[in-house]
Amino acid sequence: MNGKPQIESRATPVPGPARSIILFLCSWGPHAAFQRLQDECAPIPEAVKMVRIPCTGRITKALLFKPFEMGADGVALIGCHEGTCRYGSGTKAARANVRDTCEILDLLGLGATRLRLGLFLPDDSAGLLQFLRQFSDDIQSLDKSPVAPYPLPAVQGDPTPALNQVLREYDVYACQDCGKCSSACPLTLAGKTFSPRSTANALIAGQWDDEGVRRDIWSCLTCGLCSDRCPSAVNFPGFVREVRRILLAHGLGGHEAHGGFFQSLSRTMTSPDLRIHHWSWLPDDIQTDPQSKVLFFGGCAPYFDIFFRTHLGVTTRDILVDSLRLLNFFDIHPALLDAERCCGHDLYWSGDQENFLKLARLNVEAIRASGVEEVIVCCPEGYRTFSHDYPANGVETPFKVTLLMDFLEREIDKGAVGFKRLNRSLTFQDPCRLSRFEKKSALPRKLLGRLDSAGFGEMQERGGGAICCGNTAWTGCDAFSKALQVHRLRQARATGADLLVTACPKCQIHLRCAMQDPFIGESLEMETVDLTTLLARTIQWE
Repeated sequence: MNGKPQIESRATPVPGPARSIILFLCSWGPHAAFQRLQDECAPIPEAVKMVRIPCTGRITKALLFKPFEMGADGVALIGCHEGTCRYGSGTKAARANVRDTCEILDLLGLGATRLRLGLFLPDDSAGLLQFLRQFSDDIQSLDKSPVAPYPLPAVQGDPTPALNQVLREYDVYACQDCGKCSSACPLTLAGKTFSPRSTANALIAGQWDDEGVRRDIWSCLTCGLCSDRCPSAVNFPGFVREVRRILLAHGLGGHEAHGGFFQSLSRTMTSPDLRIHHWSWLPDDIQTDPQSKVLFFGGCAPYFDIFFRTHLGVTTRDILVDSLRLLNFFDIHPALLDAERCCGHDLYWSGDQENFLKLARLNVEAIRASGVEEVIVCCPEGYRTFSHDYPANGVETPFKVTLLMDFLEREIDKGAVGFKRLNRSLTFQDPCRLSRFEKKSALPRKLLGRLDSAGFGEMQERGGGAICCGNTAWTGCDAFSKALQVHRLRQARATGADLLVTACPKCQIHLRCAMQDPFIGESLEMETVDLTTLLARTIQWE
């Protein structure tokens, strides 16, 4: 006996109900401990499937979450103690990523206990074995994960016939090759070798498998500026969306931002048995009524805040709280869906039609079952999805869909309310889905005009001609998206305003991202607030 804990040597697998545990194991320290367990035929739980990784800090939130999307019951991330990490900060990054992913698992109703971080040195095989057996026992004691993975169907064969059909349906052959689309495209103007016209012509010529064409299909912002300028009225964003759908179905996936986390999150929510706790964080002073005939649909902001807080400090969840405060202000105590799911916007625009439709049907069925007559949506993307994309895809909505801004303008226009003095000069970032897709660019300006502010200045591009914040469906984000955001922030600062007002959580996230640049971020910094928050914090009865 050498005084060290002895490893039980038996090769018989541990029996038990079928569970699956993914073990991300750092190659540096703990892998040596794990290897000793294997060499000595130690009783590693049968449910554990090991994935060897270079460092725990390299396992992003997207990678931690991916096994859950695929139906795993538990995930363990095993790395080195602080001070022994080969990469210096790997353990610190792992702690933050595990913490954030656990919070997201809680919101989803899966439970944070399904994800665990362990730290072991090479000579601690016994400790690692004890950890694995305890974690396995804990996972065995839980219900099996309700997430039913939905692998995308891989259609065999040549996608050309399907692409030709889409070319005809969207009348892309009407392209006059005039180049107005490219001269308006924000990405082209940001310096990217991207051209809607060239992409359309390449697909007409059957060059769908060209590397540049496939890259550009996933780079497009689908912001709609090109279609706005097209003399032939070609719906390029819709065409791109359909091309993505076909390529995705043939296993030709795209360039999803943030490791595809948000697409994974949305697909996970298509599982009917998932018991989501979407509103568990709501402050106590918010008044809701399950019997109300009005339902408030919040969207994915709570997940955004958790995902981005380490780097960006975003507070998009405040948009939901302030939306509810404004409804309460006007004596609306709305119903909420405790198990609210993603509306599906990002899946739809990144070509995952099958899972978009699953979300749409689950959402509409849940709302129908609640008995409400009206759904108020605060997010422009959610509003567009409910009011237009669901019916356009055969999912009828037997209730009225109202954009929160429309409701507020209608109520404020009745009189009896005013706004506290706001000694700030404002400018406004138009969301693409609101200003161009829904032609509602005048609406936020009406509301801003009601504020008692120090002034309002328009950016060079505004309203229906405004520049996108740099990303729509979490696809194709790159250095040119960043250049676009920098350009937009410089336009905002050029107005002389000291407060940038947004109206979409993604606008806030993307513009804040550009402000984090270590070299020019300070010159771009500008306080940013959502219009809903600005209204909620200044409105008063008169």
